Amino acid sequence: MKVIISATLRSFFERASELELQGNTVEEALKELTEKYPEAKRGLYDAGGNLRGFIRIFADDEDVTDASRWRDSLDGVSQLLLLPMVAGGAPEDSIISEERRKEVTLDDKEIERFNKHLLLREISVKGQKRIRAARVAVIGAGALGSPVIQYLAAAGVGFIRIIDRDEVTPGNLQSQVIHGFRDVKRPKAASARDTVRNIDRKTEVEAENTEVTPDNVLSLIDGCDLVMDCSDNYKTRYLINDACVLSGIPCVFGSIYQYEGQVSIFGLEGGPCLRCLYPEPPEPGLVPTCAEGGTISPLSGIIGSIQANEALKLIIGIGEHLSGRLFTMDTLNLRSGVVKIRKDHNCPLCGDRPRITEVEEFDYEEFCGLAETETEDPVESLTPEELSSRITNGEPVTIVDVREPHERVIVKFPNALVIPIGQLARRQKELNPEIDTVFICKEGKRSILAVNTLREAGYKGPMYNLRGGMDAMKDFIFPNEGGGL
Repeated sequence: MKVIISATLRSFFERASELELQGNTVEEALKELTEKYPEAKRGLYDAGGNLRGFIRIFADDEDVTDASRWRDSLDGVSQLLLLPMVAGGAPEDSIISEERRKEVTLDDKEIERFNKHLLLREISVKGQKRIRAARVAVIGAGALGSPVIQYLAAAGVGFIRIIDRDEVTPGNLQSQVIHGFRDVKRPKAASARDTVRNIDRKTEVEAENTEVTPDNVLSLIDGCDLVMDCSDNYKTRYLINDACVLSGIPCVFGSIYQYEGQVSIFGLEGGPCLRCLYPEPPEPGLVPTCAEGGTISPLSGIIGSIQANEALKLIIGIGEHLSGRLFTMDTLNLRSGVVKIRKDHNCPLCGDRPRITEVEEFDYEEFCGLAETETEDPVESLTPEELSSRITNGEPVTIVDVREPHERVIVKFPNALVIPIGQLARRQKELNPEIDTVFICKEGKRSILAVNTLREAGYKGPMYNLRGGMDAMKDFIFPNEGGGL
């Protein structure tokens, strides 16, 4: 039987993307996997030995994540898919009311502009009026937001609210095609707004240069028919999901990592939400984000275009959509598919007895593992200046690089010991507990996980995290290297 390993988990499987196993049940397959790749236990299971909540297991397109299914025979199943976090049917009605559709008129210029839509029987004049009447919030004006915003504007969506807290950087231009060189250092929301105005001046567009928080998320999506989740972090994704479910606004979800992407629709007419699919996010540092792991440029265009397509189908009221289903694509190996998502009737948000009833009452910092617990010792950090000074002065220190291989190709740390996080526990004897050990990653997040991993394994030597990671360190010059990192 073939087992497909999603990219975010491959570091625990020696970068393998697919494996052939002999097991005839999920239980046997997982046992065989972890025996062959011991580091995989850390990625797949939590401290209590339970499958981590941000991982789903599909036998072909059937969800078999629940442990009660693990001893079922897999006869006739062609593949198992291990799908970490990084709904279907045909809609009967548009999400735009008939009253609002009838209020819209199309002038001669619009009829000429949207003639390709008008020629489609499923869209025609009624569908185009629904598009013009639609109000859409797009959270994230980066890689995914770029195609989503541009295609919605080009299609004639009447109102778009763009929400993003960041400014454009040169590194964004590889995949965030809504921005150009002249937009560097400008707020992304403002840059995207100007692009929309150049596409269709009849589209009303608002730019919100702000971070999404429990305090403002409901107001940011208020008055919208649809929310596009184009965000880039787990905390914001759960905030968007919860706010949409509580507000009764469907959310078109998209995510990308390296060469892989996912699209779904959450919270549509009683359908499953993000928590039904992924009850919890991965703990910080366990899997890299797309900022840390990178993405190939066209991937965001592919996934963002599918998001925009799903949005337009909901607005017009046509076709099959992804509520209750998850579309996945691996562009490196040219694989794609759709798996079913079951509504979790025990979901704390949209289940039969919801426990989450207000966005502001939920502790997102604790839920996403972003808050330090009282029982967990804080991780000591060194600043780039402090580490540079130690190296320059010849002080004994061990540098451990926990980054992915492709990250080290871009910029290497001189004389660093390379140990992936999954191998730290069994390779701790390579470290000298009598001298300081400093862990480095790209942004200073995975290195914190590395310190805590060794603590759990019983390592007693002094350990530090490089604050800000290589992103903060790369401008320093070491005399013995004669150049920047």
